[in-house]
Amino acid sequence: MTDEFVLQTKSKKGFEIAKIYYDQDVKLTPLRKKTIAVVGNGNHGRAQALNLRDSGLEVIVGNRRDAYFRSAQQDGMAVFTIADAVKRADIVIFSIPDEIQEPIYQKHIEPHLRSGQVLDLASSYGIRFKSIVPPEDIDVIMMSPRAMGVSVRDAYVAGKGLPGFISVAQDVSGRARKIALALAMGVGCTRAGVLECTFDDEASVNLFGEQALWPILTQAIVLSYEVLTEAGVPPEVVLLELYASGEASEIFRKMAFEGMFRQMQYHSPTSQYGTLTRAEKLPNKEMKKQMRQVLRGIRKGDFAKEWSREQAQGYPQLKKLKKKAHQHPISRTEKKVAPLSSSVSNFSTS
Repeated sequence: MTDEFVLQTKSKKGFEIAKIYYDQDVKLTPLRKKTIAVVGNGNHGRAQALNLRDSGLEVIVGNRRDAYFRSAQQDGMAVFTIADAVKRADIVIFSIPDEIQEPIYQKHIEPHLRSGQVLDLASSYGIRFKSIVPPEDIDVIMMSPRAMGVSVRDAYVAGKGLPGFISVAQDVSGRARKIALALAMGVGCTRAGVLECTFDDEASVNLFGEQALWPILTQAIVLSYEVLTEAGVPPEVVLLELYASGEASEIFRKMAFEGMFRQMQYHSPTSQYGTLTRAEKLPNKEMKKQMRQVLRGIRKGDFAKEWSREQAQGYPQLKKLKKKAHQHPISRTEKKVAPLSSSVSNFSTS
């Protein structure tokens, strides 16, 4: 049966209840005798196309004639131009990176959409920030696995699944939710569990992670490297301890399966005490204030406008920052410890 849990975020309406759906809650029936066109045979598009096909559904691929087009052909897919795929489809899965969605949608998809079709997006960005404005006579949904495409495919082949989000922005047919859930089942996400949210929620949490959580984590590692090496600790020793050994990634895996604080049982009392006591001394109020500013900028659309300007100018800031990041001494040290890192086993927890 469908599970429910209370989201730990307070809204004006109180605590929101989110539903989790599993295989036993869903049927593939809404997808039977339908043609599903996956537009974009990249990271996520290819994984979804293959998984849906292997679930016994009729799948075609829409892509420009490039390496991804040839890859789909090698997979045995029927491959068409994007426009032709949209014309042939009942359900269109739009799996193109956020930053190039708008021109592709306007030129190759929008002119060929017809009443009664379903437009499914891999992320909420385009709809949330109105770079994509679908016609009012189609269903608009989101089915978004929360993992890299290669992992989505590998899990499916192994008979497992990875969790995902589903959302409904437009429900003209009255069956949009069932279609979104059926797609999640076909891709394998309901094997693990699919959580229903809004387009706004998905955009907020996704961009927030990229703009608040990961900047803090990456800077914490860089600053730790700098403090320790400036104090005379060999850089290779520092890097192996911070993340190159793979221990940090295993800690995150334990967090996912057992909980952020419950996984601390695998660490020594010395580690637990040091972590918990020093966490209390961090400038948490200031960091939380900054995080709230980030979230406000996301929800007001400030970031979307900033990112659009950056794209229009040819990504000058992004190129400058990437060049600066790769020139940091930590990159040179990574090359030295690469043989150690490559020997780290990839643990899989069931």
